[in-house]
Amino acid sequence: MRITVFRRLMADEFGPGRAETLSRDHSFGELGGRTVEQALDAGISAKDVWRAVCDAFEIPPERR
Repeated sequence: MRITVFRRLMADEFGPGRAETLSRDHSFGELGGRTVEQALDAGISAKDVWRAVCDAFEIPPERR
């Protein structure tokens, strides 16, 4: 998954403003306590980051 696709999925799911805030400020246990931005910077794939976000926020399978 490209980061641009990941960002679009985030914006579609949470709205542009909340997606940006969530990416910067929310730490995810599945990402080793990292935020989305920290995880992407650390080289974790966008697909794995999206899965962690979906799991944490219980996004239904049809929107994953």
